[in-house]
Amino acid sequence: MRRTIPAGVLTALALLIPVAPVAAQAAVPGPDAACQTVERKLYKDIRELVTIDLDTATDVEIRVLANQILAAVKADALPVLPPAMQEHLDGTADDLRAFLKKGMQSAWTVDLRISVGRTMTDAGTNVRAAAQRVLDDATLDSYLAYLNDGLYVARELDCAAGPSASASASASASPSVTPSATASVSPSATTSVAPGATTSVSPAAPGGDEDEGGEGGGLPVTGSASGAVAGVGGALLLLGGAGFLIGRRRRARFEA
Repeated sequence: MRRTIPAGVLTALALLIPVAPVAAQAAVPGPDAACQTVERKLYKDIRELVTIDLDTATDVEIRVLANQILAAVKADALPVLPPAMQEHLDGTADDLRAFLKKGMQSAWTVDLRISVGRTMTDAGTNVRAAAQRVLDDATLDSYLAYLNDGLYVARELDCAAGPSASASASASASPSVTPSATASVSPSATTSVAPGATTSVSPAAPGGDEDEGGEGGGLPVTGSASGAVAGVGGALLLLGGAGFLIGRRRRARFEA
């Protein structure tokens, strides 16, 4: 007689059954990552929903169970199992049955592990340590125990210890790093480059001119100019000698 229940009725019941337990458990308070008291996010143990023999259950019962599980994992906002379950619900009954027997738990394990890892982001020391122990244990029971209870216990310890060290470290690092970079880079560029160019290059030309001009000699005459002067001097000597000899001959003739 149980198998004559319409599939539509069973589907409607499947959507309502997982809602009541989750709603009843969600009223438990606990701290969030900002140490504010909020309602805990409780993850459903979907193994408790499997109350039928997957080998002997009818196709309708298999689909009802799949819809119950899909509603629970959607409420937990899991990333892997919900789309996988929906894909098999859209397929054949045999594929859905096989997924419930083998693939479902593997996908759910991945989802819970991802959820544990997400709690470590910007978390305190106690939360990170508790999450790492759970990841090392790597069992469904340890994942659920941490997500539903251990996480909030660890957060209470971190909140009781006060602000995280990372917040104070970032606050103290900002005034010590930025000014030092400004003071050490900008002045060095100004004092080491600009004066160097002024004192080493610009005074060089005037200094040389003043020294040479002060001695009053100008530049020495060399090369072709000195050769011309020597030639002129030699010619003058020759002319002088010739004039001297001519003068002596004329004097001797005059006396004779």
